[in-house]
Amino acid sequence: MSRKDAETKRETSTTDQFGRFAASASFWLGSKWAFFCAGLVISAWIISGPVFHYSDTWQLVINTGTTIVTFLMVFLIQNTQNRDARAINLKLDELIRAIDKARDRMMNIEKLSDVELDVLDEQFEKIRAAVPEAPAKSRSGQVVD
Repeated sequence: MSRKDAETKRETSTTDQFGRFAASASFWLGSKWAFFCAGLVISAWIISGPVFHYSDTWQLVINTGTTIVTFLMVFLIQNTQNRDARAINLKLDELIRAIDKARDRMMNIEKLSDVELDVLDEQFEKIRAAVPEAPAKSRSGQVVD
């Protein structure tokens, strides 16, 4: 194996490890149990206030802790959103590819510039305006007045 292949494998392995960690962490940190634990930590901090005479150090502990957690969570949330957006785009690309009447140029639309997206938006606005408004239907398929 060449040096470049080894570096790529190591980089991919590190990326995969972080991806697995981020997915697992976002699953657990987004649970009701994580919320409950955070509530317990805050309750313990509030209850300990009189013991520490509401000192500056007492306040600094919660400020520092919440700042660190918030800083780390920003990156974790961004990683999760990036992964989810990528998966959704790949699924949509597959649907576009599978449907004969769909425009294949809509695949990878997320990589277009804002100007190109504005042009497409205008095209779809014209298409929507040209289509007569259909009567509203309920979930059961019945026409609603």
